[in-house]
Amino acid sequence: MEELVILVDDQDKETGTMEKMQAHVEARLHRAFSVFIFNSSGKLMLQQRSLSKYHSPGLWTNTCCSHPRPGERTLDAAHRRMVEEMGFDCDFTEAFSFIYKAPFSNELTEHEYDHVFIGISDKLPQINEDEVAAFRMSKIETIREDMNRDPEKYTIWFRIAFDRVEDYFRSL
Repeated sequence: MEELVILVDDQDKETGTMEKMQAHVEARLHRAFSVFIFNSSGKLMLQQRSLSKYHSPGLWTNTCCSHPRPGERTLDAAHRRMVEEMGFDCDFTEAFSFIYKAPFSNELTEHEYDHVFIGISDKLPQINEDEVAAFRMSKIETIREDMNRDPEKYTIWFRIAFDRVEDYFRSL
């Protein structure tokens, strides 16, 4: 089945759809989301991307991320993917959004209008090993120290969003 992404302009207005891999080959701006789930102790749930991912395999990133399908609300897609990737769902709200463009060594480029959702849950994941290699719970300070030592262990969108996620979480 062909997987489509929603193409958008820099104001997140839909401009059409495109096959997902083609959008990454052509570096077309498309809608995406990233979910960050903290536990009640303030630790962030990170996932390590599966080694079979078409880009950023094996890198550490936020709890869940993906693209909404055509006709699907971004919030609904985020809840769907939480279940598909991490095996659980919980409440979260949209905190902010940002646009980024990042080329990868395999000649693909991520160019996303990324909606960031943040929530709190003490549920433990039952990871889908086709999507996720591992998960861990980490304090913000530990993640920051590790990213300063070795930023290449983390996805580009995670590194871009991290400061704003930390600020938002501390304001809850």
